Amino acid sequence: MARVLDVYVGGGFRTSKASDTIEVTNPANQEVLVEAPYTTMEEIDEAVAAAKAAFLEWRTVPAPERARLMMTYQMLLKEKQDDIAEILSQETGKTFADAQGDVWRGIEVAEQACNIPAMIMGETSENVARGIDTYSLIQPLGVCVGITPFNFPAMIPLWMFPLAIACGNTFILKPSEQDPMTPNLLIELFYQSGFPKDLVQVVHGGKDQVDALITHEDTKAVSFVGSVGVGQHVYRLGTDNLKRVQCMTGAKNHMIIMPDASKDQAINALVGAAVGAAGQRCMAISAAVFVGEAKQWIPEVAEAMSKVRPGAWDDNGAGYGPQISPQARDRILGYIEKGKTEGANCVLDGSDCSVDGLPDGNWVGPTLFSDVTTDMSIYTDEIFGPVLVGLTAENLDEAIQMINDNPYGNGVSIFTSSGGAARKFQSEIEVGQVGINIPIPVPLPFFSFTGWKNSFYGDQHAYGKHAIRFYTETKTITARWFSSDAVASANMTITLK
Repeated sequence: MARVLDVYVGGGFRTSKASDTIEVTNPANQEVLVEAPYTTMEEIDEAVAAAKAAFLEWRTVPAPERARLMMTYQMLLKEKQDDIAEILSQETGKTFADAQGDVWRGIEVAEQACNIPAMIMGETSENVARGIDTYSLIQPLGVCVGITPFNFPAMIPLWMFPLAIACGNTFILKPSEQDPMTPNLLIELFYQSGFPKDLVQVVHGGKDQVDALITHEDTKAVSFVGSVGVGQHVYRLGTDNLKRVQCMTGAKNHMIIMPDASKDQAINALVGAAVGAAGQRCMAISAAVFVGEAKQWIPEVAEAMSKVRPGAWDDNGAGYGPQISPQARDRILGYIEKGKTEGANCVLDGSDCSVDGLPDGNWVGPTLFSDVTTDMSIYTDEIFGPVLVGLTAENLDEAIQMINDNPYGNGVSIFTSSGGAARKFQSEIEVGQVGINIPIPVPLPFFSFTGWKNSFYGDQHAYGKHAIRFYTETKTITARWFSSDAVASANMTITLK
């Protein structure tokens, strides 16, 4: 029997009292790595109480001191990056290089959190009226909650708790039950960096644990990344319970390929963005729009995709790893069959993919459809696998309209050599994150991750300035002091004891 993963509740890591657990398996061979507990409701209450008590002290710690602790943490993350990436690879199936990228993009946010003294400065205006000054204070909220997905078990938690903690809050992390080993390690390193106990609690489980955290009377804000259906549930439950909520959810990201684009650059970028990380990322390009004569490049796209093969995490020649679970693989295979029955042309079929020596892995090969229309389920639904659907448009206006009609608005890109086309595109497209000759336009942490439409529910986005606003509240003070007070003060006799 595999060991049961610890929770961090009320002062340190310990074995949960839960009787129910879920197996965490290696997606490449189904080996059981650990079992994750379904944290009890009593432990949830204890975690929230401990975080609430810790907040009362932590909020008074000067911002420069919080920043120095965060500097130590990001340095330790860098030292341990490969160790984190190896565990991440084993529980997600990601290739080692992909896992390193997962960790590094999280470290970048921890680096940004080190700049917290500058980011939480308020504003001051002298003499807003005669003898009256107004100034603002940026103050933390209290106990914040993070609910993170399976596909980036290092990056997404690090998008959340470092900034929340740096702002002066405490935090409860509920990572995905499919790969919770990496988040546990992140929190172990957090406390090794010298942070006081109880600032971050870690609980494991499923929907019941999520709902308990969201509805708890002492939690103030909820950050979520995951599927559309769960995201809608989290948003409604959170707002119904008067929580501050940010939910990053589904996507159907497009790439427009103009006929004047650099063909080799566009094809290479498209293939990597479509099948990288096994297509299991919310910023993957899953729909390509070939404009005009660019549709003639589809056979070359298929040829390039066919050269990418999945494999184990330590296979240096593998382009990506397995799907996270047999259920995820079967879902993707179902969509591939739907595409065929709906009338799309399956130019490259990855349904029968296998990897030598790993017959039980959740493998799906690169798959490409052409002649796709916008009413087909392979276009309307997020497949979340290495499946690319190809559509065509006569001109840029038609391509832009097609994308604007889509309910999602996470990411989009255009490949072109025309500055005029690029400027028109960035101005008219109704998507939050736009790439020009860049396939996956995820912004660096001093900006914010700004999905639109059904890809996001909430008011303030992840990391950057938006996250600082999300994890803090502004207090505005208007003050007047009378000149007679100054005279009286000057005449006071102070006796020192």
